[in-house]
Amino acid sequence: MKALSVKKTNDLTTAFFFLLPSLVIFGVFVYYALGYNLYLSTTSWNFLTPNKNFVGLRNYVKLFSSKIFWQVFGNTIYYALGTVSLSLVIGLFLAMLLNMAVPLQGVLRTIFFSPYITTMAAMALLWVWIYEPTYGIVNYALGLLHIEGPRWLTDPHWAMPALILMNVWKNTGYVMVIFLAGLTNIDHCLYEAASIDGANKWMQFWKITLPLLSPTTFFIIITSFLDAFKVFDQVAVMTAGGPANATNNLSFFIYEQAFQNFKAGYAAAAAVIFFLVLFIFTMIQIKLQDKWVHYQ
Repeated sequence: MKALSVKKTNDLTTAFFFLLPSLVIFGVFVYYALGYNLYLSTTSWNFLTPNKNFVGLRNYVKLFSSKIFWQVFGNTIYYALGTVSLSLVIGLFLAMLLNMAVPLQGVLRTIFFSPYITTMAAMALLWVWIYEPTYGIVNYALGLLHIEGPRWLTDPHWAMPALILMNVWKNTGYVMVIFLAGLTNIDHCLYEAASIDGANKWMQFWKITLPLLSPTTFFIIITSFLDAFKVFDQVAVMTAGGPANATNNLSFFIYEQAFQNFKAGYAAAAAVIFFLVLFIFTMIQIKLQDKWVHYQ
């Protein structure tokens, strides 16, 4: 017994020293950063002076009473819902299509996935030209159909849909690949048994494919929503939050307040709210997964 106890202690000590570098890095760059940001949110600081004046909850009160903040918050929800829902539907459709024996299957998978691994800033610059009102390919294609295209990135009504469309184009390939992995894990015997029982393709999709893909869908929803909430590059490159804050989201709003308006405390308070929103959303999804996610 004593030898086993000594061995267990030695194993724990060895494991601790192996984990220590990761724990230090994680503690400094995550927990310390979160704690320091929470402290900054209770101060008034402009980055230029060493003094940080304590203001309590004034930054939070100012945020919640700001119409621009609520507009930015609404933009973030709108963007996340639009990109995630469209990416899920289109990605699932492409995954099911490419899961069948179609010509050039490997080539098509590569084509659809390639936008995801391309630098976001480069893609944003490309789509600025695609959306160009006079010479852009989108309005040119609409012109062939005798439809007058809008000024996509300078019209408050069309700027956010334009960003959503661009992000769906970029991320659909990633969703497709994850769904393809989920589809390969479904036993084809289930479809054969359902077919013998008289179930058509539509019934097989609703009763077999979707339930057995629910763990994959859950993973995609969580990761896609987190990515959509944190989007920054295309907003900064394509619209800079405009026009009239129509595309301003929480990530860009925090950057704008901190590094353009030099309101570090105000930006830190927005970051705390941002963190809480993501945390609450993730916890809600984890709690609800038992009602619709089937692991067997």
